[in-house]
Amino acid sequence: MGFPVTVILGASGRIGALLRQFWCPKQSPGTSPQLHWQSRQPLRKTPLANPVLDPLAEPARLAALVARADVVLCLAGSIPGRGGDLADNSRLAEAAIKAAAQARRPGSGQPPRVLLASSAAVYGNQPGLLAEDQPLRPVQPYGTAKAEMEQRAARLGQQLGVPVTALRIGNIAGLDAILGGWTPGFCLDQFEDGSSPRRSYVGPQALARILAALLPRTDLPPCLNLAQPGLIEMGALLRAADLPFQLRPAAADAIAEVGLDVGRLARLLADIPALQSLLQTPAQADQLVADWATIAPHSAEETPGS
Repeated sequence: MGFPVTVILGASGRIGALLRQFWCPKQSPGTSPQLHWQSRQPLRKTPLANPVLDPLAEPARLAALVARADVVLCLAGSIPGRGGDLADNSRLAEAAIKAAAQARRPGSGQPPRVLLASSAAVYGNQPGLLAEDQPLRPVQPYGTAKAEMEQRAARLGQQLGVPVTALRIGNIAGLDAILGGWTPGFCLDQFEDGSSPRRSYVGPQALARILAALLPRTDLPPCLNLAQPGLIEMGALLRAADLPFQLRPAAADAIAEVGLDVGRLARLLADIPALQSLLQTPAQADQLVADWATIAPHSAEETPGS
C-alpha cells in the first residue's frame, strides 16, 4: 500500500504498535520513508523511522518533524487506569494542530491534515445507531476528555486554517476491556433481556486497512465514525474466543448498547473495491477473534502512551 508522508504521534501506544505490525516495511516495501513514528522513548528492535521527542515539551522539534508531512495521525493521548492526565488528550491534539499550522506542504502552501484518534465513548448512553451529527453526551471521564479534545481541536483548527478530522473509533478487538482485559473469573453485565453489552467493533487488521485508506484522502469530514458494521455482544465475543466468563446483573447506569452508524465511512471509501465487503457486511464475533489472534502475541510489545 502507498502512504502519503505521514507523522504518527504516539507510535509506542497500543494502536501505534498495532499499526506498526501491519504497516511495517517488511509488508510494505519502500514505504518506510513516508512514515515517521514518533515516540517519547526509542522503539525497540525496529528499523522504522522513529523520531524521539516529547510533543508537549518540545514544540519546535515537533514543528520541524511535521514541516514536510502531508498528514499527522495523532494517536497520542491518555487512557483511564494508566495514571496519566486525561486532559493530555486535548493538549496533544492542540500541539499537533499548532505544529501543522507552521508547516506548508511544498507546491500547495496548505498545512498538513490532522487526524485525531477519538472514541465512541463521546456518545455516551444513547439508543440506536449513532451518526456523526448526533449530540455528544459522554457519561464517563474518558468520553468527556475525548469530547473536549474534539471541540477544542475543531476550534483551533478553524482558527489556524488546519483541516482536522476526529476519528470516533469503536471497540478494537484485542485492545478492548473484553478480549484484551480478560482474566480468569471475568464477569460481564447481564441485562433484563438476558443479553450482555453490545458494541460496535473493529478488528486490528480491519482498522489498519481502513486507516491506510483514509490517510491519502483530502475530503475527510470534521468527524468520522470508524468501526465495522453491526453490533457485537460481548458474551458472544468471549465465547468465540473460548474464554470462560460469568454473568452478573447489570447496574442501573450500565450502558447496554453503543452502536456506530458507519454509513458515512462506507460512502467515503466506496471507491476502494477491496474494502467493500469489510465496510458493508456486519462484523461477526468469530471473525473479530480471528483478526485479534494475528496480533495477540505482539499486543504488549510496547507500553501505552506516546
